[in-house]
Amino acid sequence: MPKPAPQPVGLAAIFNRLDKFYRLPTLKGKPRPPQPTDPYEMLLHRNCGYPQSDERCDKGFHALKKEIGLAPQKILDAPDSKLREVMRPSVMKPELTAFRLKEIAARVLDEFSGNMRAVLKRPLPEAKKALKKFPTVGDSTAEKILLFTRTAPVAAIPANAVHTALRLFGGNPDWVSAKWNAAYRFAQDAVRDAFPENIDAQLRVYLLLKHHAREICKLSRPLCNQCPVTSLCPYFQKSQRASRA
Repeated sequence: MPKPAPQPVGLAAIFNRLDKFYRLPTLKGKPRPPQPTDPYEMLLHRNCGYPQSDERCDKGFHALKKEIGLAPQKILDAPDSKLREVMRPSVMKPELTAFRLKEIAARVLDEFSGNMRAVLKRPLPEAKKALKKFPTVGDSTAEKILLFTRTAPVAAIPANAVHTALRLFGGNPDWVSAKWNAAYRFAQDAVRDAFPENIDAQLRVYLLLKHHAREICKLSRPLCNQCPVTSLCPYFQKSQRASRA
């Protein structure tokens, strides 16, 4: 697979235009990621909805917080039947979710003494490896946690927006289904080449990619007629040339 060779000015222009179009919330002028941003709570949140979406995970997370509590010991003390009942509205397999939530709680207590923040103080490769021990956490989620907790300016790419990154960065969107890991790395390399290595810049890219993928640049039927960056988008330009051929 070829390495990305984006023009930094081109990508900067794309994201400046997306920024003006969406005007995402900020806090004191800085990108504001959605809650939660605590590493332990992010692990719970990810596992509280399936199939995973912000809406399902939010629903399950808030139900868990209200009905049982988020503290590891409260989750471990909760009857399995209660956990299944609380998770049922937001997941397809409440038994599996209940098992995973208890696994997370037990690992946080047993391996990390209840303090996930201490894990993030380790060297970056070690912190990432520790995060990937938890259920459903791969590279994309581990790097999201490192970024959202403001631990490191990693070039995290939203897992459900890799196709959008490839379209904007000149990659082949078909790689998402055929070679997902390679597609993710392609997108990361493009972001690293084009944007400053600081947390706010990387948060801005992450949040804009995610929002654009949800609103317009959808996986199966992108709404290119509503997109503010078609004149700068390699995918759209290629599609136009193909339709004229």
